[in-house]
Amino acid sequence: MGCMGFGDPENGMHTWTLPEKESIEIITNGLHNGINFFDTAIGYQNGTSEQYVGKAIRENASREEVVVATKFLPRSQEDIGNNVSGRQHIHNMVEKSLINLGLDYIDLYIYHMWDYNTPLYDLLEGLNEVIEEGKVKYIGISNCFAWQLAKANALAEMEGFAKFVSIQGHYNLIFREEEREMIPLCHTDNIALTPYSALASGRLSRLPGEESKRLNEDYYAKLKYQNSEQQDLKIIERVNELAQNYGVSMTEVSLAWLLTKVTAPIVGATKMHHVEGAVSSVDLTLTEEDISYLEEPYIAHDLVGVMADNKVSASDNEKVWIKHTKNKI
Repeated sequence: MGCMGFGDPENGMHTWTLPEKESIEIITNGLHNGINFFDTAIGYQNGTSEQYVGKAIRENASREEVVVATKFLPRSQEDIGNNVSGRQHIHNMVEKSLINLGLDYIDLYIYHMWDYNTPLYDLLEGLNEVIEEGKVKYIGISNCFAWQLAKANALAEMEGFAKFVSIQGHYNLIFREEEREMIPLCHTDNIALTPYSALASGRLSRLPGEESKRLNEDYYAKLKYQNSEQQDLKIIERVNELAQNYGVSMTEVSLAWLLTKVTAPIVGATKMHHVEGAVSSVDLTLTEEDISYLEEPYIAHDLVGVMADNKVSASDNEKVWIKHTKNKI
């Protein structure tokens, strides 16, 4: 379950951010329906998403049966100006997240976006230390290129540091650019794939014209696919066709396809039926013919969102984060 939609609406990144009561109800419903992997970040709603996730888990689940993933942001310009090292930044971020979550440890701690302003060695050293201290079990990475993940894990192996065991990238039926280099790397090195935007901000769960509140009001969700709407339409129509044939929802078809490719998709939920669709998708088995039929119309896409800004010229990562979230931490 992706938890970007949970948190204090006053600090909300989106108009559809859910307050505490509704957030905890959906998380609890997910727990009761067998969802055991919850993905949040300190950057979501100024840490309040972490707070709600932690509270729901503490009150409704056995800690050992749940995987909690959260992410840390790059150093801010203030941190850099105050000479906070990358290593110290990791320690500061972990402590804040543990306080927000109200938990003793984080199962999967994720490097949210590539930080060109901080030496990679410093980050890896800090991450290795928080693992040794028992505050983090494993580390993952998000929004990076295959070469960046390979470089990081090669350095970690050379220095005896913990390596990244998962990648959270942008991947779904209408955005498959990860298949070029990232997925082959992960298969070779046994790195888990836990993609975000599993339903393309709702595009893969309904036909065009049935847009959700998110698609109507979230400028970021709108922009991500605006240049590929016509080429994506054929795939969306095929998802609907298979859904009709199987008597299931488009959500189930889209996620059933993704489940043939990855370890665990990150699926956002802001309504109870979102949970139901995600849970039901594990019971749908697509044939090889179905998979080929869904994949055949795909045409290459330009990079969008955070990955479009993953370049050396994006020298100020804090500005990149604000650009894509309208939220300053």
